[in-house]
Amino acid sequence: MTRPEPPAPWAHLPFFHDTWPALWQRLEAAPPWAPAPDRLFRALALTPPAAVRVVILGQDPYHTPGRATGLAFAFPPGTPPRDSLRNILIEAAADTGATPNPELTGWARQGVLLLNTVLSVPLGQAHGHKGWGWEALTEQVLHHLAATGPRAFLLWGAPAQRLCRALPRNGHLFVESAHPSPLSARRGFFGSRPFSAANRWLAARGQAEIDWSA
Repeated sequence: MTRPEPPAPWAHLPFFHDTWPALWQRLEAAPPWAPAPDRLFRALALTPPAAVRVVILGQDPYHTPGRATGLAFAFPPGTPPRDSLRNILIEAAADTGATPNPELTGWARQGVLLLNTVLSVPLGQAHGHKGWGWEALTEQVLHHLAATGPRAFLLWGAPAQRLCRALPRNGHLFVESAHPSPLSARRGFFGSRPFSAANRWLAARGQAEIDWSA
């Protein structure tokens, strides 16, 4: 396998010089994992730093073969949404009337960064690459975004909220709720209305709203 190159607008982050070469060697020697190598940095490639307006954090990719797309929570074309994504789509419809495409590329192209905390996962083993070094990239992305302009952070669940605890609060929007997983969606995700909250904040700043139906 050829080591994927970082998307140019993000290549300045220390992760790509300090951590990525050794992490790639470890991935090359590991059992099958997802997503495909050319999709590892897909979220960053679709949404460069200057375009980011909203940040949504996932945990790690789907570990079911063929399901991980490189975008947090997204499903591949032709695959009926389940689990967390199904609940996200339910809340988007209730909140804004939107009927999003489960691929979520329309969100990414409008400036919604759909970033997992860990960008790879062994097939059939959730969280199997946790602690391998991906977390350094996520932290660097978040701190870079927080330092370079106002953003809306939609933080679903305690892990995402912990990751953003050290970010400066001034100028940004933070919308926190329970995670959309089937185990917790009814404990505060449903009814949290994160999509309309982000759009109100964007509109107040004179920016175009996100078309959550895209």
